[in-house]
Amino acid sequence: MIRIFHGTHYDFIKAWRIMAITTVVFIVIGIGSLLVRGLHYSIDFTGGTLVQLRFTTAPDVGRLRSALDRGGVHDAEIQAFGSDKEYTVRAQGAGSTAQTGSADAVALQVEGVLDREFGHDSYRVVRSEAVSARVGGELRRNALIAILISFGVTLLYLAIRFEWRFGVAADLATLHDILTTLAFIKLMNIEISLTVVAAILTVIGYSMNDTIIIFDRVRENLRRRRREPLYDTLNRSVNETLPRSVMTHLTALAATLALLIFAGEVIRPFAWVMAFGIVTGTFSSIYVAAPVLLWIERRWPREAAQGGGASARAESRRAVRTEPEGRAAKVPAGGAAPLA
Repeated sequence: MIRIFHGTHYDFIKAWRIMAITTVVFIVIGIGSLLVRGLHYSIDFTGGTLVQLRFTTAPDVGRLRSALDRGGVHDAEIQAFGSDKEYTVRAQGAGSTAQTGSADAVALQVEGVLDREFGHDSYRVVRSEAVSARVGGELRRNALIAILISFGVTLLYLAIRFEWRFGVAADLATLHDILTTLAFIKLMNIEISLTVVAAILTVIGYSMNDTIIIFDRVRENLRRRRREPLYDTLNRSVNETLPRSVMTHLTALAATLALLIFAGEVIRPFAWVMAFGIVTGTFSSIYVAAPVLLWIERRWPREAAQGGGASARAESRRAVRTEPEGRAAKVPAGGAAPLA
């Protein structure tokens, strides 16, 4: 069996400053743009009109989308409904008032487009209805609640499995992933729909899983190498999990890219967010969670690291770590080498 990146000794933590500056700049640009113009919400969140169509023969979805766009029904969401002959068309615009009259007007507009493009006898309208903007407000609130609940459950789980330091570091890494993903969505002008919200929640779980794997190895190495500085333990743990991480992330990214290229317009926003989420989730596990854990350990050393009596403290004071530049840095009593 071929093993890649086995037995590596890369100093990942050394580059944390450069990575921190890079991700902060990206977040500031994206969130700043978001504050100026806001997000682009789909009909699920803004309200609009839904028209269900049944064709006599399976239509070309690309042709259908182009015809609707030319006919004034812009940015319509077209989804298969049970078979390749039945589709739903969700349109904003006139239907955003969520009134029956507006829904009928949009339905008539869609019918006019289809009559010109496919012929009157090639389809029939099964139903047309308005989607209330009030429902969209409830969906936005529920999406936010879901994200906050995931934060709380994650913190509780990690506090039980590891300790609170790991939980705080993991949650800050997850917060980083949410901010960078929102910045990416805004910069790419991706429409916020229920599938995109599902992608964001999936990214949270994916990133958390990667962080937990690294932290689990950190915990094992802390038990086996009690006198090793935490800086070195973190680097060792990232290197030891690197082969597994590379294979997992490349496999997930390949599947996501396949969706991005071949799955079509409906699933493409989900695939874009997932592809970026794999990248930012890997980044945060190494360059956010690990440095934050190191800072917390320096600030609030573990009791186990502080214990051992005067001899342990004297040993800790004598311990030094040689930086890659050749200078010696004293290791704090908690066992964590300074970030500087």
